[in-house]
Amino acid sequence: ESQSYQKTKKKDSARDGKVMDPKTTEEDQVEPTAAIEHRSFARIGFLGNPSDVYFGRTISFTIANFWASVKLQPSRHLLINPHPFHDHVRFSSLHHLLDRLQNEGYYGGVRLLMAICKIFSNYCKDNAIQLHQGNFSLSYDTNIPRQTGLSGSSAIVSAALNCLLDFYNVRHLIKVQVRPNLVLSAEKELGIVAGLQDRVAQVYGGLVHMDFSKEHMDKLGHGIYSPMDISLLPPLHLIYAENPSDSGKVHSKVRQRWLEGDEFIISSMKEVGNLAEEGRIALLNKDHSKLVELMNRNFDIRRRMFGDECLGGMNIEMVEVARRVGAASKFTGSGGAVVVFCPEGPSQVKLLEEECRKSGFTMQEVKIARSCLNDSEIETL
Repeated sequence: ESQSYQKTKKKDSARDGKVMDPKTTEEDQVEPTAAIEHRSFARIGFLGNPSDVYFGRTISFTIANFWASVKLQPSRHLLINPHPFHDHVRFSSLHHLLDRLQNEGYYGGVRLLMAICKIFSNYCKDNAIQLHQGNFSLSYDTNIPRQTGLSGSSAIVSAALNCLLDFYNVRHLIKVQVRPNLVLSAEKELGIVAGLQDRVAQVYGGLVHMDFSKEHMDKLGHGIYSPMDISLLPPLHLIYAENPSDSGKVHSKVRQRWLEGDEFIISSMKEVGNLAEEGRIALLNKDHSKLVELMNRNFDIRRRMFGDECLGGMNIEMVEVARRVGAASKFTGSGGAVVVFCPEGPSQVKLLEEECRKSGFTMQEVKIARSCLNDSEIETL
């Protein structure tokens, strides 16, 4: 679960595989004091995605398989510490640098931490929330696989926001419903195109039904978010590629077509959003055969709207691998990983494992992460 850890002793750098902060200068050091650390989990879009950016509805949940953690340590100067791997700036050769850019891109997590600091500060200023003058250092670590549609970037931002809320003691002054907007604003600051679904899932944790209808968005500035009991979910599995090289290279024109009033896109996106409402009822009724139908239909509608060239051959193959053994499957996000439900149980799971092994895909049992909200925050909902 997401937690805030109050630490008074220095952690061993090897424990839990965490990366220790780079050394600070003597000038930066302050008297030892409690550090704050938060963990934000990867998320799976279960039903309704990608209708969240089209005034639709979704059901998503966080998984304990993967997470990002951010550590805030009070310090004399404000420091944003680069990660020794994800913010790599030292290379053995030009070839090493080019290979790195090809596989990892130009950006690590430092820019994400800087962006949420800016958005958080501006929000507090605009809403007359007083912040004390203390400084801090921020560092992060993550084990969320890249380009798998599991919301790795927003996990870092969400964890950092939680650290800032606690450091400045303003958690009670910023509504839970507003926090996903802050996370999304930080990413938009960097040109990342996304919707609220992932950020809601990671701010709330656990299983959440989300209604992004235009009426709510216009009136409240956010959707209606309803936590659900995680025990309603059946056993699920995750399939992803270790090296997602063919994850869809063609830019989607769906958004532009929707804005231009394309009837096929508008009606299809409405149909996708309705799947979340049908899924909510199916979960409450433990209607697993209905869930199979809804998961498969979610992907099929997405495929009709976006087209195979946009989705990418490897992503489609992950879905097809599951369907070949009779399992239900769909994207966890925009591609890169697939969530699978094997309604026939362990025997079907074994068949799926064998198919994934043949195809070179990684498969894991999904471990659901519980809500990360404390009791007082839950009461405010």
